[in-house]
Amino acid sequence: MRGGTYCIGGTNHARLNITYNYAPHFRRVIDENKGIRALYGKTGAESLTILDGAIAALKNDTHEDYWEPTEGNAKAALMQLRALAAMRPDGVWTGD
Repeated sequence: MRGGTYCIGGTNHARLNITYNYAPHFRRVIDENKGIRALYGKTGAESLTILDGAIAALKNDTHEDYWEPTEGNAKAALMQLRALAAMRPDGVWTGD
């Protein structure tokens, strides 16, 4: 999984840094006011339906530059979050 930052030496925490450039997409497909923050406090299991709906609503127009705010890049980040949620359904999302 890849995001905006990397932990040198690795980590045992499930983390993914997602660029703020994707915020308009997340506000459109997850929560109009909170965007990705709507997941905070939810478990992986609770977030699967939300993530599935958001992923289905976004286009596949990925760009090789992670920082490009395309729907496809935002979708790719959500797909990584979904994979983390499936691996740890008991984990709780936090952020900022």
